[in-house]
Amino acid sequence: MTTDLNLCQWSRRSALAGVIVWEVMVVLAGSGFAPLGVIELLFLFAPLVIVPLGLDLADRLVSGSLPSLEHAARILQPLAALGVVAAFCIRQGPLSAALAAAWLALCLAIATSGAWSLLERNHRTIASLAVHLGRIDLAIGAVWLLISRSGLHLSGTQEPVVLLTAVHFHYTGFATALLGSSAIQGRHATPRWLHALVLDVVLAPYFIAAGFVFSPLLKMLSVGLLSAGVIGIAQAQLRERAEERSVAVFLKTSSLAIFGGIALAVVYSAGEFLHRDWLTIPRMASIHGVLNALGFVLLGILGRLIETHPKLNEVIHEGRNYRRYGVRRTESGKEALAARARGHADIPRRASVRIGLPIFVAREFYDQ
Repeated sequence: MTTDLNLCQWSRRSALAGVIVWEVMVVLAGSGFAPLGVIELLFLFAPLVIVPLGLDLADRLVSGSLPSLEHAARILQPLAALGVVAAFCIRQGPLSAALAAAWLALCLAIATSGAWSLLERNHRTIASLAVHLGRIDLAIGAVWLLISRSGLHLSGTQEPVVLLTAVHFHYTGFATALLGSSAIQGRHATPRWLHALVLDVVLAPYFIAAGFVFSPLLKMLSVGLLSAGVIGIAQAQLRERAEERSVAVFLKTSSLAIFGGIALAVVYSAGEFLHRDWLTIPRMASIHGVLNALGFVLLGILGRLIETHPKLNEVIHEGRNYRRYGVRRTESGKEALAARARGHADIPRRASVRIGLPIFVAREFYDQ
């Protein structure tokens, strides 16, 4: 338990450090000192921030079958992420590809744990399938990152489509799959339509990626299916009744952010199919990408992490016990009945963790 706790702290501190590094890169790009555009910056946010937080959440939802391999990958994640940053600071070519290869090696280790888990019968629910396929999506995205940094053009595919595919599998593949699994596991009675939408969300990214390369029609249809799935997950988040107010704020804001992003994605896909320049790729990256990465994905993962925080759960259960009996669980039954007879005069109004929002997440989320 101590090892897992230390690993969670490591992932969170890595994410905090990643935010600082990413903000520095944003400033350097804005001042012209770094050769980075919006798409590059959005991608960098994934290995620096989203992946360490996402791996922490994935481990809480469904642990991989090769925990030692995945734990080693999580420990090495900050170094591999810095290698990705360095890869984007130089021109495409062998050296840039070599730096990106470290990220591919790390993602392959995580994907191996996910793929091995899929072979086990006890890991074949929709919720576990989403988490494990999300782990595999990281490796697919890392392969496209390597292709992008090497400067290769496969089957006529060129930038920014290659890098966008890497972005796609890190966010829409990995992160959204975790949010879908969380939406299922966070409900006492999950409706069948939500299971179907989560399955749609975890499979659609593969068809969208194929559409990017081979068929605009396939891509447009797949984007429509994915959009329906993501909207369903967002609606499920909106309807959830969270025990902690800050969790509800994170999840509801996450859901609201994605509605606008999904509408833009559908318009862009339809325009490309009809050969109309309704939205350009840079405009899509600037609006849809930011809404998806910093809105839906980041806020959604933060909400789920706070929701599953052991300290928060302990205090919430303590609060339920107060509201029910007027005493702590450690007190005897006689004392509980006596407290009930007194009319709950000594029961606090609300036993809960106060969660503030320094930087981008709750203080208690990090102070363990």
